[in-house]
Amino acid sequence: MATATKEKKPSKTQLKLQPLGDRVVVRRESSESKTAGGIVLPDSAKEKPARGVIVSVGNGKLLDNGTRGTLQVKVDDRVLFSAWAGETFKVGDDELLLMREEDILAILED
Repeated sequence: MATATKEKKPSKTQLKLQPLGDRVVVRRESSESKTAGGIVLPDSAKEKPARGVIVSVGNGKLLDNGTRGTLQVKVDDRVLFSAWAGETFKVGDDELLLMREEDILAILED
């Protein structure tokens, strides 16, 4: 007997996250639930995607001269990051990643 599961939609959290330095908070995009051949994948077989949306950014890396460097990413940018980047944590039902800007490989543009 097969059962259908609802895909989790990101919820807006009431908690405000302000990362420090050159760190960013990323909400990972949902993974594919079907293969190209139409086979439905269980959660345990899904690969975690290395794409996401920037939720919050820090104020920049502290440079040797005492100033702060500006970040290349901003809130709501879609990004591609390395597979093992960041620390995963949960806020409510949302699973977020906290990573350094250097772990981000590219900004995805539509």
